[in-house]
Amino acid sequence: MAVTLILMRHGKSAYPDGVEDHERPLAPRGEREAALAGDWLRATLPSIDAVRCSTAQRTRLTLAATGIDAPVEYRDDIYEANPHTLIELIQLTDDAVSTLLLVGHVPGIPWTAWDLAANRDSDAATELSRKFPTSALAVLEFDRTWARVDQGTGELTHFHVPR
Repeated sequence: MAVTLILMRHGKSAYPDGVEDHERPLAPRGEREAALAGDWLRATLPSIDAVRCSTAQRTRLTLAATGIDAPVEYRDDIYEANPHTLIELIQLTDDAVSTLLLVGHVPGIPWTAWDLAANRDSDAATELSRKFPTSALAVLEFDRTWARVDQGTGELTHFHVPR
């Protein structure tokens, strides 16, 4: 069974006075780039079967701007998550899901992409290791079930920065 994981960093956020980090909205640039990310996903990858998204306002708005229409689970544990937590969450994905989108934050999203990739010497991995900008997407393919996804078991097939 082959499965595809898409790890997305939220779009560029705004910093309004008096708004706590969890509640920060997207900046106009964040909305535009998240929409471009959604266009790229629809043009490049299989349809997304399920989404897991942080409960932070900027991740919710990022997902909305992509226009991705798939069942969504909003989770508090994605906010400030480390790779171990995110990998455990990925492993809980139902086998009926072929393509999963996870929308979160730095450093969890880029570190998880790096940890899962077996091909760390690829051009995509080199680019990912330098910087994981807002709205960026890391796509990994696995030749196993979600429960068996673990460090170094995925093929990083794309690293895309929508601009």
